[in-house]
Amino acid sequence: MTRARITVQYLGGPTALVEIGGLRLLTDPTFDPPGDHPVGARKLVKTAGPAAAADEVLPADAVLLSHDQHPDNLDSSGRIVLDAVPLVLSTASARERLGDTVTVLPNWASTELPRPDGGVLRVTGVPAQHGPDGTEHLVGEVTGFVLEGDGLPRVYVSGDNASLDVVRAIADRVGPVDVAVLFAGAARTPVADGPLTLTSEHAAEATRILGAAHVVPLHFEHWTHFTEGADTLVDAFAAAGLADRLHLPKPGERVEIAVGED
Repeated sequence: MTRARITVQYLGGPTALVEIGGLRLLTDPTFDPPGDHPVGARKLVKTAGPAAAADEVLPADAVLLSHDQHPDNLDSSGRIVLDAVPLVLSTASARERLGDTVTVLPNWASTELPRPDGGVLRVTGVPAQHGPDGTEHLVGEVTGFVLEGDGLPRVYVSGDNASLDVVRAIADRVGPVDVAVLFAGAARTPVADGPLTLTSEHAAEATRILGAAHVVPLHFEHWTHFTEGADTLVDAFAAAGLADRLHLPKPGERVEIAVGED
């Protein structure tokens, strides 16, 4: 049996290049340099630039855009990237704001991307809750994604999700996953009384809920509104007895994962 493979190149913040089934998928593109990013009367502060420029990463076959309304998930340079990629999957709200660039992928709906080997990669939209219960009207619509196909690992990309109940609903619906790409960092801003993304402890618990053999965390550094980072992820996974499942990349690093038996 050939082992199913996936490569995740961490580029910084929520941005990674996922290579699976001969396709190249870019998550939440953010390629701006460090600096202030206004959000209404507030601002988010970016502390480090990307590990690679957009033109070093492209071409890509699709963008998996969890949401567009926050600059730490889609910045000015990232918006330019959207025009250079043939398919951008995101929310209905993102399409309203960004126009025909975006293809809406509702929760539990799927689309199929042709693979070079003649197969398909199925991408399914799944729920995400960007903060504590009752804050959806403040933070806006967000989505996650599940990737799967014949001979491929099943991969969950969380987007900015803070809810373990959402993770349980996804696990109940799609079954265990091979690889979980979890947006962590326990982001906090004055907009909500609680974390807007998974804490490190909750990322470990999400791993258990999903039955994920491998976890690649994203979105846990490079912005001042993150309250937890690499050290707390390492500690939380160790405390949960899941240290062997955690792949903690450095910016620019490629994590190669093989699933199955030779």
